Amino acid sequence: MSVPIDSPEQATAAIDRFRSDYLAVRNEVAKAIVGHAEVVDGVLTCLFTSGHVLLEGVPGLGKTLLIRSLARALSLSFSRVQFTPDLMPADITGTTVVVEVDGSAGARTREFRFQPGPVFAQIVLADEINRATPKTQSALLEAMQERSVTVGGVSHALPRPFLVMATQNPLEQEGTYPLPEAQLDRFFFKLLVGYSSRSEMSEIVNRTTSGADIRIEPVLSADSIVAHQQLVQRAVIAPHIQDYAVRVVLATHPKSEAGTAAHGGEFATPMVNRFVRVGASPRAAQALVLGAKCRALLDGRAAASVADIQAIAKPALRHRLILNFEAQAEGVTPDAIVENIVTTLPVRAES
Repeated sequence: MSVPIDSPEQATAAIDRFRSDYLAVRNEVAKAIVGHAEVVDGVLTCLFTSGHVLLEGVPGLGKTLLIRSLARALSLSFSRVQFTPDLMPADITGTTVVVEVDGSAGARTREFRFQPGPVFAQIVLADEINRATPKTQSALLEAMQERSVTVGGVSHALPRPFLVMATQNPLEQEGTYPLPEAQLDRFFFKLLVGYSSRSEMSEIVNRTTSGADIRIEPVLSADSIVAHQQLVQRAVIAPHIQDYAVRVVLATHPKSEAGTAAHGGEFATPMVNRFVRVGASPRAAQALVLGAKCRALLDGRAAASVADIQAIAKPALRHRLILNFEAQAEGVTPDAIVENIVTTLPVRAES
């Protein structure tokens, strides 16, 4: 389903539809989720940019509820996978099984058939994803990047849209396995879910202890979501603003040990050179540009701005930076590194 935009009037109408549908989904989610406005907007941004999202926070803060509420607000297929140490890759992707079928002359024959796993849904909730072994976590790599699954040498396409929404607990270390860098890089955003405020917690208690029946109605179809994803991609970004997004990513690359600045290392700040071991990949620049376009459309603008890029820099970059031991020893966080970059990097490159 394409988005016809042949005139300014059609563009304005498409943006208005996008904003209306975005707010409709957000209002439905708000029936179950109290507060966490930035987290909800981050998840919706991933939805409309066809990006996967990783939610990190201590237990009981509503991460799983948020994803389930979003699934109910959309007319999409949904599956939930509880990641555990004994989970196997075939439990996610599916497997080939032997079945008996009717053959010629009434004879029964056997043949191999592929039995799809829970990954063959449009929204996949990977709950506590860091509790599964790296072998099982790797089962999602192809699905997240290629939107397909290969089993027994045969590739199976996944439905569109396809979104992986994962949760993880940052505190417990026993029985958990850190996500591989290659998999972290495939998440569009990493969102940190914090504690609720006093008023928000009071509202949570009121809603959950009074016997109220909260019903979330589906307000958006798969075709509409795909159309909005195409609209976000077609939004405008000026060359100098896109260059700013590129320089933000290049600024995460420290200089080499020899002191040379290869492939953009010249943009690194002293803080990056001191604390960062490996910087962000080109996927980070893609996330910055698409996320900025989504924010612009939500604000009624057809073009992204520098402020849009700066607003999403932390969720787009925090999981893509690998810090060194000195940073860990001094308590320096990826968010502090990103904050240092966006506050010191010039908006326009020096000619």
